[in-house]
Amino acid sequence: MDSSDEPIRVYILDGHDVVLRGLRELLEDQGLVVVGESRAAVEASARIPALRPHVAVLGARLREGTGSEVCRRIRSIDRSISCLILAEDHDRDGPRDAVIAGASGYLLKQLTGQDIATSVRRAAAGESLFDPEEEALILSGATEGTEPRPRIYDGLTRKESRVLELLGQGMTNRQIAHELVLAEKIAKNYVSDGLEKLGLENRTKAALYLAQAERDAQDGNGGRAV
Repeated sequence: MDSSDEPIRVYILDGHDVVLRGLRELLEDQGLVVVGESRAAVEASARIPALRPHVAVLGARLREGTGSEVCRRIRSIDRSISCLILAEDHDRDGPRDAVIAGASGYLLKQLTGQDIATSVRRAAAGESLFDPEEEALILSGATEGTEPRPRIYDGLTRKESRVLELLGQGMTNRQIAHELVLAEKIAKNYVSDGLEKLGLENRTKAALYLAQAERDAQDGNGGRAV
């Protein structure tokens, strides 16, 4: 923030009206200024960079994606905007995804209003709420993990890549969701996004594409289907 006297501006994203209203009241009661809110990730991804809040508070699980994905999009446009991921419960991969996306923290909705407001103020000041050693370990593992990824997944997030790997193994959306500890609708969204990015029309074509790519990789053709 440029000035300690400037009120902290916050944008809220969550798929539930009750949560949005509650967060707005909670933050405003703590002296913060809510400059906008959305229920959909696509709308938020467009509005947040335009409104330039100090902090975006993003619901972890959304109808068409995740808060970490929205954070990644926002931070790729304007790194001055800090993001906090707000989750219903402690997802096994939630903190890792948040760190990799560039979020300042991963919070649970059970926190008190004062605690959430304090976290927002710390994020607005440029602080990270993650344990430094844990954050460094996650980032180190993420960097190492990107090296061996097959080229067929170029342009996909690591979660989309993993979802398509499981799809290529013949798993249904429900099985993928169970394997990755996701809501089935979220798994379906990852499948749809991955297929769209690879230019594939359906699951059958994706399975054929991935099988051919695997054979090509084993034959030394660089891991991309031809």
